[in-house]
Formats: sequence, structure tokens, C-alpha cells
Amino acid sequence: MSKTKEIIQLPIMEAFYTIQGEGHFSGNSAYFIRLGGCDVGCVWCDVKDSWDASQWPKESVEEIVAKASAHPGRLAVVTGGEPLMYDMTDLTNQLHAAGFQTNIETSGAHPLSGNWDWLCFSPKKFKAPKEEFYAEADELKVIIYNKSDFKWAEGHAAKMNKDCLLYMQPEWDQSEKMLPEIIEYVKNNPKWKISLQTHKFMNIP
Repeated sequence: MSKTKEIIQLPIMEAFYTIQGEGHFSGNSAYFIRLGGCDVGCVWCDVKDSWDASQWPKESVEEIVAKASAHPGRLAVVTGGEPLMYDMTDLTNQLHAAGFQTNIETSGAHPLSGNWDWLCFSPKKFKAPKEEFYAEADELKVIIYNKSDFKWAEGHAAKMNKDCLLYMQPEWDQSEKMLPEIIEYVKNNPKWKISLQTHKFMNIP
């Protein structure tokens, strides 16, 4: 007797079609899949509602991909919360089968799983990342909250693979104070680029 395939379900805080506002793919149409659950605990997190996975409804991978496929864009961005609290293999495989490019944003605090076309690694001070992300990341995105974060960012940059793109992004509530500092820093350290949360300027999710 053949085994019935296990139905994999994931807690979905929200999923929506929009424009990617940050990092290397800024300006591209994208379907965002925001998973519930995070144990990193950034004090300035703008989606703290995502932390408790139990309050979000679970959907099967098939349902998630079907909803994504209803839109014309074929860039899927998986974020959270912290998406790598879950095994992402089935989700990425089914997204690929549906013709999607798979992107993830992760703190790197949990082991890497899934088949990703683009990995945005955004380490946080509140929980150390796994070493494997330094070799695997396509993009390092460091959130700059105060001046001490520049040195912290350089510590991570020194460990990245040679092809990884380096971005500094001002924490939204500190932008007025920190963006001028970031501009000067990047002018003096041109290996870095600036990432802005352009979706907030456009007033879109």
C-alpha cells in the first residue's frame, strides 16, 4: 500500500502581491509570503505580531502556491517572522514547479533549508546567525539603528563570500538621524550600497 503524502502546513501571517521595496530586487513586482513565528526578538521589529505562530492560520503548501499563482508576477519572497524555523524544501520546490523565482529574507538564526534563487541574509544582534549563511548568502542587509552598527556590519561583511552584495538599511524610525550617517559611510566605503524601505514611501504593503 502506498503511503499518503504528508500535507505540510505553514502558519501564514499574511500573503500579498506588491512591489519589493528593499535590497537588490527593490522595484520588482513580488508575491510576499510572511510566515508567523520568530524567536529572534528584535526590539525595533515592525512586525512583532508575527512572533507568535500559534495565532496565525495554517495553510498547505499547495494552497500557498495556488494563491501566489493567481498573480502575474513570478518572484516569490518568503519572509517572516523567521521563515527558517520551518523546513522550506517543499515550499520552494512547489514554487519552482509553478515557475517562480524563490527569494528569502532570513536572520540566519536557524539552519538553512529550501532551494533558493536568492538569499538575503539580515543578521540580528539578538540571536547569532549560523556560520553557513556567510558562504551561501547572495545579499547581506544590515539594519543600521545607531552608530555602533557600522562596526558590527563590517564584522559580518568580512566573513561574507566574495560575490555577496552588501547593503546598509536605516531602521525606519531612526532614518532621519541615521540616513545621513549611512550616506557618508557608503561614500567612504563604496563596497556597501544603501537599501531603503521604498514601499513605505510608496505607501504600499
